[in-house]
Amino acid sequence: MLKIYGHAGSINVRKVLWTCVELGIPFERIDWGGPTRSLADPEFQKLNPIGMIPVVEDNGQLFRESNSIVRYLAAREGRHDLLPNTPAERAQVEKWMDWQVSDFNNTWRYVFMGTVRKRPDFQDPQQSAASWEKFCAAVGIIDRELSRTGAYITGSAFTCADIVIGLSIHRWKSIPMERPDCAAVEAYYERLCKREGFQLYGRDGGA
Repeated sequence: MLKIYGHAGSINVRKVLWTCVELGIPFERIDWGGPTRSLADPEFQKLNPIGMIPVVEDNGQLFRESNSIVRYLAAREGRHDLLPNTPAERAQVEKWMDWQVSDFNNTWRYVFMGTVRKRPDFQDPQQSAASWEKFCAAVGIIDRELSRTGAYITGSAFTCADIVIGLSIHRWKSIPMERPDCAAVEAYYERLCKREGFQLYGRDGGA
């Protein structure tokens, strides 16, 4: 059985959990990180010397980096609807996944840590306001793209990109600040809420 190392409160762990539901893959989740066991523990360092979650163990092989794991699992299962096998179509999915894990993530980190996680080292009002402005601007990019596609981030079909983007949109909705009107994003969120994986690990899985 697939083993997933990481606590369920982590957005990156939840990407993998949601993917497993989409693919129908049974798994065992083992707590590491957050309020559970320290990632600095030598036992975890053997799994991932970088000291980050999630880590997936599959048939004796270890995999790290959440978006990479999502792609690996979809490819392993031959789910070309979620991750196309032609280079051009696959690139349309992967460009959004790469943007999510780099640029998009960096917009919300400060304001989320301060307002939702309430970390004392993220309480500067100016930095929080700047982070929120950048986060909303990034969501605005998604809103315009969804207005164009009419359904999901790459087009009419749900893909791996929607797993990673969708969880970030859920994080946007969790922040207790006034949000701009993004009608396409709101409709997108409602579509995601109909999926079992998002119900478990997005909407009801925590911020």
